[in-house]
Amino acid sequence: MFKYIIQVVGHFLVTAILLAMMLSLFRGAEKKYLLKGAIGGIAASFLLAFLKYEAIFVNREYGNIVILCISIFSGLVFCALTLFSEERKNNCYFHALYGIAGGLLAFSLILYTLPDVLLYPTEFLAIDESAFNTGFLFKNIGYLIGLLLVGLTGWALYKTVLPVGGQILKKLFLLLILLNMVTQVTFIIQVLLARRFIPTRQWLFDVISPLINAGDIFTYIFMLLTLLAPFLAWKNSAVCWSDYKNPAEERKALAARRRQKYWRITVLTGYILCTLTLTALVAYNEQAVALSPAEPMEIVGKEILIPLANINDGRLHRYNYTASEGAEMRFIIIKKNEVAYGVGLDACDICGPTGYYERDGEVICKLCDVVMNKSTIGFKGGCNPVPLEYSLRGGNMVIQTENLDKEQRRFK
Repeated sequence: MFKYIIQVVGHFLVTAILLAMMLSLFRGAEKKYLLKGAIGGIAASFLLAFLKYEAIFVNREYGNIVILCISIFSGLVFCALTLFSEERKNNCYFHALYGIAGGLLAFSLILYTLPDVLLYPTEFLAIDESAFNTGFLFKNIGYLIGLLLVGLTGWALYKTVLPVGGQILKKLFLLLILLNMVTQVTFIIQVLLARRFIPTRQWLFDVISPLINAGDIFTYIFMLLTLLAPFLAWKNSAVCWSDYKNPAEERKALAARRRQKYWRITVLTGYILCTLTLTALVAYNEQAVALSPAEPMEIVGKEILIPLANINDGRLHRYNYTASEGAEMRFIIIKKNEVAYGVGLDACDICGPTGYYERDGEVICKLCDVVMNKSTIGFKGGCNPVPLEYSLRGGNMVIQTENLDKEQRRFK
């Protein structure tokens, strides 16, 4: 239950914030383009989720790179046009181009995040045998709570920002877009490094490693920056207007101020709950899963020897290794079938060295709780363990220590 609240909030909150800001800043014909882009993104997300579920769309990483490139391009165009929006405010062609850029940005933002959120329910029965059990019910409840929390917070932010407007909010939104681009470029570089499309350089890894690990920090920065909107709304509503034409107009204005107050409170409450979700709830949820202890192994020269008799039971086996530069590494082994073994680091390109554990005969990523397909362990891609080469000799599995030393940066 808690896992899906965490996943929905962590995966979709930033997108909801950006969409709320865009929706409140756009006016007239511009908003029509934005809404068309958002609707197109939702429709494309359902299609992409279906393709991913049916394994028709095989390589998710490359597809995400294409979507992110579209998002970055449209974001840069949108930012450039925003800087000149006041000078061209009476130019209808400018407004059309501005709206198209915003619509394309909304389309790509939704298409990048929403398909995975839509696929979460497909995991509910990966472990449970039947839909008629409390586990399945709690997973659905957690998923719906996450959607409700993100949706209500985003809508409240939109209603709060709507009457504020102004150049300050435009500049704030540009800052949010640029911050989001940093995370997008980081993901692209991470995938290209993992796929060996660009050579591994220590300086490059040192640059992107903190950015990869700072995913939630960016979310907190987004929340802190957008708290400026409720503050401005409160400041504007605090002005006492006494020049009303009649009592009815005064009552209408007071009612509007009360509604704004409720929306501001909703934004603040939503942000507090989201922060607790990404901190306290994550800590509580992760403490329930402990990695199994490391098993003994023999190191002879530059080779690790593990008797096949110890790993032929089809269970997950974990081993520790101290690398040449002192990094404490872990790797896992599981027998997939009669002739093949799945061997890899206890880490992946997406979730890092959080590790895997076994539950009800399934291998599961500790961080994202994704169930691994045992037949794919030992191959690159997705949340699979980083593959580790091995050989079989004299009744032992043989792993070269140099292959582990090459990957020790992942555990530092």
